[in-house]
Amino acid sequence: MPRTILVTGGGTGIGRAVAHHFADAGDDVIVTGRRPGPLDETAAGRRRVRPLVCDHADPAALTALLDALPDRIDVLVNNAGGNTDLDADGATDLAACARDFRANLDANLLSAVLTTKAVDDRLAAGGAVVHLGSIAADHGNGAYGAAKAGLASWNIGLSRTLGPRDITANVVSPGYIADTDFFRDRLTDERRDHLVTASAVGRAGSPDDIAGTVAFLASPAARHITGQVLNVNGGTRGTR
Repeated sequence: MPRTILVTGGGTGIGRAVAHHFADAGDDVIVTGRRPGPLDETAAGRRRVRPLVCDHADPAALTALLDALPDRIDVLVNNAGGNTDLDADGATDLAACARDFRANLDANLLSAVLTTKAVDDRLAAGGAVVHLGSIAADHGNGAYGAAKAGLASWNIGLSRTLGPRDITANVVSPGYIADTDFFRDRLTDERRDHLVTASAVGRAGSPDDIAGTVAFLASPAARHITGQVLNVNGGTRGTR
């Protein structure tokens, strides 16, 4: 029986790879995001992928989205986000600092919190919530890193809330992933080479690397994994 998967930020990069992975496995996938064009591209040629426009940091937009969502959601993938500092105007006064910091919190933490709360009563037993974190949470990368660290911390409590309902909650924390628009085409060859060299495997990660990990955490094989951060960074940062 096909599962219903909701992937936020599903228009490009990792979100698109996650959506395609589940759809190609026979699941029904809903992809959301702020831009209809990329969402339509994600859904093109895949009848199991349905695009819906939504800004997941906006409570009103989320409330409106609920009317278009099914009553049952088996897997929620909170992928929407990104380093909003890359879109900042460069102002350095206190008001700009507050605005820019909040933008990262809204995009990467609040969006996941609001989305999970909005669909809470539709999350099915035996299902999973998977958030996309970042290696920046451990390396320390300004407001973006702080937001992703906050996401990992918040997920611990979420896992305890959802656990009695037989729903798992985990974070996938990527390192450098190529073939996404994360860096807005501003990544220099020198910086890219540095990121690749820092890994143990000597290559950049791919969106498919992350999609496979998300799918594992949503699979029957991962039913006893919850409240965790799973690092997928090619050995750039090791743990024990």
